[in-house]
Amino acid sequence: MGKKSKAEKKGKNGKKKDEIVAEANDLASVLVQAARSMRTVLSRNLVASGLYAGQDGVMLALAETDGLTAGALAAKLGVKAPTMTRTIGRMEAQGFLERRPDRDDARLTKVYLTDLGRDRLQIIAEAGQHSEKLATRGLTDKQVRTLMKLLRAVDSNLQAARAAD
Repeated sequence: MGKKSKAEKKGKNGKKKDEIVAEANDLASVLVQAARSMRTVLSRNLVASGLYAGQDGVMLALAETDGLTAGALAAKLGVKAPTMTRTIGRMEAQGFLERRPDRDDARLTKVYLTDLGRDRLQIIAEAGQHSEKLATRGLTDKQVRTLMKLLRAVDSNLQAARAAD
């Protein structure tokens, strides 16, 4: 058997196997890198207010539904319960949150925003808007809407796959 020609080494689509594998991994690496970059910029915008990465999500979740349990917050934000418990402890020490026993079920402890926490919501919103402006610079409004639609579809597909496991 002789050596394969360049044409024989390529698949039906005209691409080599390693090119196909690289392209399949490109989406994941680009999405992960974009998310990291966005998180980094957002964290820099929040640090002056005393907030750390991930704390904004906790505060926004509580702004939407105050009085959640640590487990409910963890599930809502897609983190493990021990991570959420540590985050809540740190944020409580900073004065952004407080834990209180549930009125109906004393076995449960719920987490609430404090006045200081509520005061930080505007800073979080402004930091998010600034980060979004940086991220979408040079894109038209239509492109941004399309990007959002596509990212929601990707997330939905991945959430469905995770739920099926």
